[in-house]
Amino acid sequence: MPAPSTSPAPTPVNSRSRVLIASLIGTTIEFYDFYIYATAAVLVFPTLFFPNSDPTTALLSSFAVFGAAMVARPIGAVVFGHLGDRFGRKGTLVASLLTMGIATFLIGVLPTYAQAGWVATALLVLMRLAQGFALGGEWSGAALVATENAPKGKRALYGTFPQLGAPLGFIIGNGLFLVIGALLPSAAGADPSQPSDAFLNWGWRIPFLFSAVMVAIGLWVRMRLVEAPVFAKTREAGLVRKLPLATVFRNHWKQLILGTFFMLATYVLFYLMTTFSLSYGRTAEDAAVPGLGYEYTTFVLMMIFGVLFFAAFTLISGPLADRYGRRATLIAVTAGILVFGLVWVPLIGLGTVGVVLWLVFGFTLMGMTFGPMGALLPELFPTSVRYTGSGISYNVSSILGAAVAPFIAVALWEAGDGSPWLVGVYLSSMALLTLVALLIGRETKDVGLEEGEAAETTAREETAVTAAH
Repeated sequence: MPAPSTSPAPTPVNSRSRVLIASLIGTTIEFYDFYIYATAAVLVFPTLFFPNSDPTTALLSSFAVFGAAMVARPIGAVVFGHLGDRFGRKGTLVASLLTMGIATFLIGVLPTYAQAGWVATALLVLMRLAQGFALGGEWSGAALVATENAPKGKRALYGTFPQLGAPLGFIIGNGLFLVIGALLPSAAGADPSQPSDAFLNWGWRIPFLFSAVMVAIGLWVRMRLVEAPVFAKTREAGLVRKLPLATVFRNHWKQLILGTFFMLATYVLFYLMTTFSLSYGRTAEDAAVPGLGYEYTTFVLMMIFGVLFFAAFTLISGPLADRYGRRATLIAVTAGILVFGLVWVPLIGLGTVGVVLWLVFGFTLMGMTFGPMGALLPELFPTSVRYTGSGISYNVSSILGAAVAPFIAVALWEAGDGSPWLVGVYLSSMALLTLVALLIGRETKDVGLEEGEAAETTAREETAVTAAH
């Protein structure tokens, strides 16, 4: 009778499809939530939550609440990063997605200022802060699921899948708003660029409530994940940190600073091409601060056309970054962003064709700069602090580049008497800062995800030997 086998059971691994779907679904929901809030911040929130202000002040107030979430994101990055680096990626990703879904759903049932006064505005701020807190842990966790499970030589390609959630979220979110707007059109004789009474009363709530369906799907996918081998080995080797935040600030502060500035131009471009452009595109040409004067549906369709290039070039950027390196790819793209900011006015001056080209070029550059970040930021940090480090860099950059970008853009738009040339200069300036950071930084394409742990172990051993002598 043969002896029973004593070989250990094979370690469970995530299938390629499970990794890609799990990393994609959460960021799709993240950006869906962002886009529906950004759209509502332009279309309905100034009227529903800031009705006692003039239109420009109401819009700026709405954007200020929008930016408040960015302040909460680094806090979420610290909390969820701590949990992810201490206890694992899977449970943390489930918690961040659930928190985000509840906050978004509750926005859909909030009373308006007319119903509850300042309490309604306060609740909107609270829910937006909860969204930001959850989003602070979402991106880095999704990026780690993709990159820590990626096969050799394809980390940047896998890292583009969480990034692909941005264009997909845009298409789903804005597409849903377009459908609702078409079903609830403005009354005859009303301004077609303004939402109808039915849209203001209840139609805007549908996209927020629909997020519950997407979150349920995301939770089902993520509950089926297992921890990546690279994290399991770190835990088995006893390298898990009790306080990952302290370790990051003590040993990896340079990477934190560089990672923050790596993302700066990406964030500014992203929010200018989505939030600001929607305001600028649909503002009437004869307004106090003139815009392009497009009807809402027309301009959003033009934006969706541009976002298709965003999606395509996000995927294209992955193989390029795997072949030529993250740093080299991003240096070239960031130089392109710098030039793009300086040609806004000439492009837009060409009429509708120029506006479409402006959107296409902007979203193409967005895909090319956003795609490699899914691999680059995690590669800056060792496994034991990767969730915390990449999350803080990504989300602190959201304050510098995203929280203030719509607010600054509106102010510069006003200063330019309706011309966005100063907004373009602002984008180019931020691109210059990112370019400097990239020139200072190092290439991470060939860095093994476990090498950082080995380097830390060696450093500790050398310190111990020196102390002993």
